[in-house]
Amino acid sequence: MSKNRQVTTVGGGCFWCTEAVFQKVKGIEKVVSGYAGGNVPGKPTYREICSGLTGHAEVIQITFDANLISFEDILVIFLTTHNPTTLNRQGADVGTQYRSVIFYHNESQQEIALKTIEKVQGYYADKIVTELSPLPTFYEAEDYHQNYYQNNKTQGYCEYVITPKLATLRKLHADKLA
Repeated sequence: MSKNRQVTTVGGGCFWCTEAVFQKVKGIEKVVSGYAGGNVPGKPTYREICSGLTGHAEVIQITFDANLISFEDILVIFLTTHNPTTLNRQGADVGTQYRSVIFYHNESQQEIALKTIEKVQGYYADKIVTELSPLPTFYEAEDYHQNYYQNNKTQGYCEYVITPKLATLRKLHADKLA
């Protein structure tokens, strides 16, 4: 069976967390941490992003085989492994750079995202506030952000924030894990 390679870009707070989640999912070929959605010219740096002044969100760009996992399944995993009901925050991380966002790559992704958000809304008491926007320029983050959890599992943030997210992933989506 030939591959049906597709790409999507999402942000659910710190990109270290979302990267670690999707690296465990069957059908995901590549996950790249980066920045998108800002309003300053040129490639931003992590320090600039953290200031909250550039308008960029921490995101991941996912390359996946749609023969093995659907875009809808990716979005369900995304929307259930972070809190899509908090505006510009995930846990202690606060600012527009930590917003929940789906940057769609085409009209089909936009339509599927709208339907998936509506479907998943029933799992939450509060309204899902995930931004849905066309993909602007994606900027790959610095090398030390790539594979962050894999390279830093014993770091405090990883142990206290990312490891519990992976437990949630295993609990809710065990059938989708590689």
